[in-house]
Amino acid sequence: MRKIQKRMEVFYQTHAYLVEHTNAPVHRTLMDEIDWNHRLIGIKGTRGVGKTTFLLQYAKEYFGKDRSCLYVNMNNFYFQNASLIDFAGEFIKRGGKVLLIDQVFKHPNWSHELRMCYDRYPELKIVFTGSSVMRLKEENPELKDIVKSYNLRGFSFREFLNLQTNNNFPIYTLDDILQKHESIVKEILPKVHPLNYFQDYLHHGFYPFFLEKRNFSENLLKTMNMMIEVDILLIKQIELKYLSKIKKLLYLLAVDGPSAPNVSQLATDIQTSRATVMNYIKYLADSRLINMVYPQGESFPKKPCKIMMHNTNLMYSIYPVKVEEQDVLETFFLNTMYKGHKLYKGDKGTSFLVDGKIPFRICDKGNKIKNNPNIVYAMHHIEVGHDNQIPLWLFGFVY
Repeated sequence: MRKIQKRMEVFYQTHAYLVEHTNAPVHRTLMDEIDWNHRLIGIKGTRGVGKTTFLLQYAKEYFGKDRSCLYVNMNNFYFQNASLIDFAGEFIKRGGKVLLIDQVFKHPNWSHELRMCYDRYPELKIVFTGSSVMRLKEENPELKDIVKSYNLRGFSFREFLNLQTNNNFPIYTLDDILQKHESIVKEILPKVHPLNYFQDYLHHGFYPFFLEKRNFSENLLKTMNMMIEVDILLIKQIELKYLSKIKKLLYLLAVDGPSAPNVSQLATDIQTSRATVMNYIKYLADSRLINMVYPQGESFPKKPCKIMMHNTNLMYSIYPVKVEEQDVLETFFLNTMYKGHKLYKGDKGTSFLVDGKIPFRICDKGNKIKNNPNIVYAMHHIEVGHDNQIPLWLFGFVY
């Protein structure tokens, strides 16, 4: 009994230290979007976007030093020999009400134990984090009817700009931007010139760890390797001997730039089957390393018409010698619109079809265009737009 009490006290002390030293420089909008009344909440997101900080910030904002909330990380070796069910029971005995579980997939049989906790302790709320590779409801049917799942993304350009300039610019919906972009920009420009910060965001602004005093590109390369080694191999139960094939595939896709994959050639290059290449591509997309673009009406397992890196920061880290500006601009647009919108291959003369109805062309202001009133032009290097020509950077305000 005394051992259990000591062990629990260590967890409380760790929690208190982490919460006290947590500093979230930007209020993440997901904090306001989550319905915290749910008893089982899953927060997914790619490695490096700040899920741990998000949990600790929630504890800090909502509970302070109240010991009814406790953060634990499944990396702790204690859980190699302890069940979540028993731990939750001990926590409740000490007045516990909210259990924050980081990296839940590191715990054996985690989905079954979450279900048991949910059924056995109706007074307990559990908030857990997991990888973007996880299919919470599809692959864990026992959680399907009880878990509420959310996604934490990297910084939007809006969040990055707020952080860098100490502003508090609000979110604008796509409809807001399309209908009122000229008046919105007039609210922003007196306070800041966004184009002064846009290239920095494209290079290193998506992942919050750019704030750390380490080399960003090295840190991102390490994170990318962890996405493959842990988020893909561990969660998808792929043998370690196939690791080099998946890494080589990602590199080849990055080198090719945004294009339709030659699956047969890729299969030859990494010495595997076409079907395996397509599965690996799907895993890379699930881990938010790449995005697959399809014509409207098509989806996986069909071959995508274009594969793009998931965000522009990845482009500069994985293959910086071949970063084409047009590819960067289209990658930015796809990534920022990924939140809440569906993007499909555009027809001739357009880059994307958004939500199946709005054709967009992404271009630089130096491009000679024959203005088509039926197309929305997201234009780089302009601060103020007019009519159907809208500053590209403004689309970074949709979340």
